[in-house]
Amino acid sequence: MKILITGAAGFVGMQMIPFFLERGHEVVGVDHNPPAGQSGHSRYTYIQADTTEAGGWQKAVADADAVINLAGKNIFGRWTGATKTAIMESRVRTTRNVVDAFSGKKDTVLCSASAVGYYGDKGDTVIGEDGGPGNDFLTEVSVAWESEALRARDTGVRVAIMRFALVMGTTGGALPVMLPAFKAFVGGPMSDGNHFMPWIHVKDLVRAFAFVLDRPDVDGVINCSAPNPVRNAEFSRTLGKVLNRPAFFRVPGFALRLVMGELGALMLNSQRAVPEKLLKNGFSFEFPHLEGALTDLLR
Repeated sequence: MKILITGAAGFVGMQMIPFFLERGHEVVGVDHNPPAGQSGHSRYTYIQADTTEAGGWQKAVADADAVINLAGKNIFGRWTGATKTAIMESRVRTTRNVVDAFSGKKDTVLCSASAVGYYGDKGDTVIGEDGGPGNDFLTEVSVAWESEALRARDTGVRVAIMRFALVMGTTGGALPVMLPAFKAFVGGPMSDGNHFMPWIHVKDLVRAFAFVLDRPDVDGVINCSAPNPVRNAEFSRTLGKVLNRPAFFRVPGFALRLVMGELGALMLNSQRAVPEKLLKNGFSFEFPHLEGALTDLLR
């Protein structure tokens, strides 16, 4: 299979490239960043391009058997108006260009990233793939992002919307942002710690993409989250346990909002998302529990 990955130089993309190459696939990576990793592999091609703009890179989309669409500006940091525009446009415009490039080739599949941020703040409610949208900026981004991807169905492409939970890995995502405070003995919950945090080990995330690519009967929205989401307080205790550090220094909600602005407020949203569709279709998680996932990553 020829697999094209947008956002290939990002955290998740860099995990996917060797995974698919080791399984005998041909991989084409597309990103605006310079090429990194696997550059000498005979079955790996890298295209440096701005995917928010139409261009020659789209020919590789038409030639691919599968497209994994990961491109999007990192959301971590304080949001300005310009930052929010970049977060939205990097996702929506890339996805629009990907879909516009499909040739109508039979059996093509698009696995397009989204986020459990789609659901907004749902408290203690268990959220499967049929959960409704929230009413904040991350919901707006997810709705627009997913709408562009779903247009590919009109050309006969099978579309899977992969809604990411917090991806646990050591080279990107949320975990490296959290580690310094815990390693300095000042880690702990955010606010009262009662909000649910859906999460997934990056290895299981990559395996979930491979699972969907191999299953023609699986499409639509897919929660990419471990089956055991935890409250933020439990997450903090578990991370402290794995690192052998205390985890009782709370970050007040007002302080989080002061430092991080709008993103700080959204970080307190509670999303008890579960991977109903993956489990129903027989996907087996290598890391279903948080302690095992963090132990694998940090020890």
